[in-house]
Amino acid sequence: MNTVEKAIWYIEGHFSEGITLDDIAASAGLSRFYMSRAFAAVTGCSVSGYIRGRRLSSAARLLSEGAPDILCVALGAGYNSHEAFTRAFRDQFGMTPEQVRAQGHVDNIPLVEAIKMDETLLVNLEVPRVVAGKPLLVAGLGARYNCESSKAIPSAPHIGHIAGQVGDIAYGVCCNSDDENNFDYIAGVEVRDFSEIPDTFSRLRIPSQKYLVFTHQDHISTIRSTFMTIWGNYLPESGHEVADAPNFERYGPQFDQRTGNGGLEIWIPVKS
Repeated sequence: MNTVEKAIWYIEGHFSEGITLDDIAASAGLSRFYMSRAFAAVTGCSVSGYIRGRRLSSAARLLSEGAPDILCVALGAGYNSHEAFTRAFRDQFGMTPEQVRAQGHVDNIPLVEAIKMDETLLVNLEVPRVVAGKPLLVAGLGARYNCESSKAIPSAPHIGHIAGQVGDIAYGVCCNSDDENNFDYIAGVEVRDFSEIPDTFSRLRIPSQKYLVFTHQDHISTIRSTFMTIWGNYLPESGHEVADAPNFERYGPQFDQRTGNGGLEIWIPVKS
């Protein structure tokens, strides 16, 4: 059982209680920072989003079975008022608690079921290189994403004619993540300085940092399996401690943006 599976096991036994990210991380022997990142990489959802979905799904089943007191159901799901519960319930399912109770079934709402790990998605990783990364200035197009919206991230950064561009390497940088696994993603290139970068571009200074560098040789569409294996299996067993610093994909000249073939590297920051 890997660390994310341990976390899921713990959540499934305690999601009706007032558990925290710290509790879940401790159950898996991880820091809260690593737990947040690993859970999202492996499952495709945030820890808090999964717990919320499981609590509301349990509440929906109770309501469909005719629970007479919606406030009691709300309190059992961790909400202190009927209004807060109704708002969260409608955001999750597109229906109100009263509507689900009245229809008497949950066949038409997207319940969040217990996650079952799919071991077939794991891949065989090459042993990563350990690299002392130099400082980088990266400029490009950036936006804020979360687990749900991350599917909209470009499949590869576009190398354009950016003033002061250094070399022909493109970067997809993930930074500024939080416990909800919202994060900034910048698709850009290395530049000499920011003096001529347009205001519409995002800028990021990445200090010198030790990295584990993994190779993804397959088509870009399969990159999630590589991330799942790195975060869910390799890193917890490696003895390395992940650093709270930007991680990125590095697209070399061999990568073909038209076809998605050619391979890329995944740089994960670790503490020295």
